[in-house]
Amino acid sequence: MQGTVDGFTYGLVTPVTAFVMACLGAALGLRCTNRSLRTRGSSRAGWLALGATSIGSGIWTMHFIAMLGFSVREAPVSYDRPLTFASLAVAILMVGIGIFLVGYRGATRMALVTGGTITGLGVASMHYLGMAGMTFDGVFEYDTLTVSLSVVIAVVAATAALWATVSIHGFLPSLGASVVMGVAVSGMHYTGMAALRVHLHADAVPVPPGEAPTSLLLPMMIGPGCFLLLAAVVVMIDPLVVSGAPAGPVRQRGLTVRRGGQMAAIPVQHGRRPYATAARKEYRQQRNR
Repeated sequence: MQGTVDGFTYGLVTPVTAFVMACLGAALGLRCTNRSLRTRGSSRAGWLALGATSIGSGIWTMHFIAMLGFSVREAPVSYDRPLTFASLAVAILMVGIGIFLVGYRGATRMALVTGGTITGLGVASMHYLGMAGMTFDGVFEYDTLTVSLSVVIAVVAATAALWATVSIHGFLPSLGASVVMGVAVSGMHYTGMAALRVHLHADAVPVPPGEAPTSLLLPMMIGPGCFLLLAAVVVMIDPLVVSGAPAGPVRQRGLTVRRGGQMAAIPVQHGRRPYATAARKEYRQQRNR
């Protein structure tokens, strides 16, 4: 027997809230990734990790907020905790691989295509792994063509987002890119849900124990939600992230001193006090001789 699926149990509340969370995670992730391009060493890795976690958490939170509005009228739906947690880990890990590729390889075609494909597959994997964690007295069936379309949307959206990360500077353009990514991620989610068909068991079948959506998902969202707020604070207090100023060559200034009877210029990197201090010290020594 085919079940009746309702994806909007609470009306527009869940899809609109889910969209906002997807945009928030994308905005923070894109700004952090863009910020990493102006740093080196462990700082770059830290910004990339923060960006990957922001995007992954935003996408995961978007998915399960939307799923709060999902119900099967003929059967109660519950969730398997390990699979639900695993879907969050998959989202962060796969997004992280794509972001680190672009962060360290740059905006080359190979890096963008490879990183976008991995990130998009991670988004799709998170979605369908989360769906696999749902338990009820029946089975899910998917339309292959529509599922394929949802995966293509995820890959294209991820590739475009990575391109925007390394190509678009400035707060407002990045905000626009995050909205586009939010639309794409939400579109991927609801395209995947459109591929879903529910078939209920004719006879009562023992259902593995699970947890109700409100008792499991709402507490679980506190963690990613708090993380996104923390990431937002980090982004707001970093002026380079807000301004989105592109990376440029290091400006130099110099002090001219006399060495061996000849005038020599000592370059001093702008904003680097150790170099300036050393140059001034040598300058004073030359004056005292």
